[in-house]
Formats: sequence, structure tokens, C-alpha cells
Amino acid sequence: MNQILVSQKVYVTKEMKRKRRIYRILYIISVITVIVLSLYYIITERNKAIQEGISHEIMEQIDNTIVEDKAIVVSLDNNEDDSQVIPIEEVPEAEEPPAREITASNGENYQTEATLSISKIGITYPILTEENEELLKVSLCKYWGPSPNQIGNYCIVGHNYKSGKMFGKLAQVNVGDEVTLTDLSGRTITYSVYNKYPVDPTDVSCTSQLTNGQRELTLITCTDYGKRRLIVKAREV
Repeated sequence: MNQILVSQKVYVTKEMKRKRRIYRILYIISVITVIVLSLYYIITERNKAIQEGISHEIMEQIDNTIVEDKAIVVSLDNNEDDSQVIPIEEVPEAEEPPAREITASNGENYQTEATLSISKIGITYPILTEENEELLKVSLCKYWGPSPNQIGNYCIVGHNYKSGKMFGKLAQVNVGDEVTLTDLSGRTITYSVYNKYPVDPTDVSCTSQLTNGQRELTLITCTDYGKRRLIVKAREV
């Protein structure tokens, strides 16, 4: 019995002890790394949820204050109690209302000018008038172009989140799908997707304003792990 114990001690060399220590250290590092990454993911998703909530707040305030399209009633100058209803389509296009400043629960002010809806992927978001990294975390942003629903190419950019928020499901949109844009006057115009393609980040040809006098939308988001941009083009129906 003593001989067996002695033999076991002999085989536990210094090199084996060193390797065991290394394995323990690597195991501890791996556990810490998993914990840190998990915490980072949880915090990141929590922050995204908070920003998504701010976007919904903006939408609610827009919905509560938006001016609905109405027919215009013009009284006739005669002896009869009569009036004539002029359909809204016959009235000349009004000047686009200015952007609306909305204060969210976080105390920040956001300038918004329209709302975008894509029923195919089940999203509705306000369009913020400016584009930067902080605003892109809150909602979709105007990238280039005229006022909403005006002649020209209205370009919108948004993050591609794996959760499907913002433009996370934009790749599911296909030619023929419909996109609606509602401006602050309450006018909603439907656009039909006619093209979809990827480009390099430096290619901005999709923002061209040469639309042959038509209203167009260009939706832009990242793809291929940020290496390229996905472009979805739509034209007024």
C-alpha cells in the first residue's frame, strides 16, 4: 500500500502541477469572460428597449396631435342655404408643415417630421429630422432629400438590429410590397417597392434626386455585418 502511494506521488510532477494551474486560470478567465459578455448583452438589450420606448413615446405624441385630412366646405354667395364640398384632392398641395419638437420622458427634445409604416414587417416609426449615432438609437432618421411626401427622393436610414427592431427585418421586404409615409399634416401616401440591392458604404448614388418628377422613398440599413448597405427603393403608387 505504501509503495502505491509513493508511486502516485512520483508521477505528480512539477510540470503537471504547472499545467493544472494554467488550466484553472484559463477556466476562471473563461467563466469571467462569459459573465462579462452576458452582462454586456443584457445591458445593451436593456438600453435598446429604453430607446425603443422613447420612439413609441414620440409616435404617441404625433398621433395625438396630428391634423387629419378634411374636406373643405365653401359657402356659396346666394340667397339659398347651400354649400359646396370641395374634395381635398382638388385643393392645391399645401406647404409642408415644419418639423415638430417632441419632449420625451428622458427630458430630451426630438425633432420629427413624419412616420413610416411597413406592414410586411410590422413596423411603424417616427422619422427624426437629423441623423447621428445617438438619434439612430432612438428611431429612424432622415438621411437626405426633400420634405416628406414631396416630389423627389426622401431617404431614410435605420439600424439593422438582430431583434428585428428599426430596420432589422428590412431584408424581408420584396419588390411589390407597400410602404406608407405620413407627414405632419396627416397626409399618408403609399409607395410600392420597385428595387432592392446591396451597395458599398461609400456608394451614395441611391440618394439621387433625379426622380423624373415623382415621389420616391429610399430605405437604407447595414447588411453583411456592416460591410455593406442594403437599399430598398419605393415609388408612389
